[in-house]
Amino acid sequence: MRENKFVGFWLFLGGETVLFASLFGTYLALKNSTNGGPTSQEMFQMPLVFIMTMLLLTSSLTSVYAMYHMKNFNFKKMQLWLLVTVLLGLGFLGFEIYEFYHYTHEFKHTMRSSAFGSAFYALVGTHGLHVLFGLCWILTLIFRNAKRGLNLYNAPKFYVASIYWHFIDVVWVFIFTVVYLMGMVG
Repeated sequence: MRENKFVGFWLFLGGETVLFASLFGTYLALKNSTNGGPTSQEMFQMPLVFIMTMLLLTSSLTSVYAMYHMKNFNFKKMQLWLLVTVLLGLGFLGFEIYEFYHYTHEFKHTMRSSAFGSAFYALVGTHGLHVLFGLCWILTLIFRNAKRGLNLYNAPKFYVASIYWHFIDVVWVFIFTVVYLMGMVG
């Protein structure tokens, strides 16, 4: 039965990969369709995106630390590192909200302003929603298992949540490269 749950999870990640591949394809097809509005070179700011990237990549590292402590049966340290992961993820989301607010108010760049805007917000916003989902998942596991401690029943759940978190981080690396880096250079 346990193997079936992991197979189901890997199938779920496969579906998520198809979703993000579709969003990337849409973005690449529409990135130059600005309808006279701001371009990616005019909008994107490396310092902000770099901070966001460092927050998310560091959260992946803290998730690894959490799994290390899980394997060594140190539930308290595992929880601590997962909470640090959550805080870093919340920081990332805060910057993403600021980024969207900034683009909307300073550049008047919305989902409806151009095909580029629609594709950008669809891709980056979908990723942000996945980050939010991952944070809720991790927090739920932490709080539901705070009194139970670590056991053979709940350990795989933490492991799977950690894999999901790494998947979301990998998606961000692609977003950082394809959307922001390539967008800044044209």
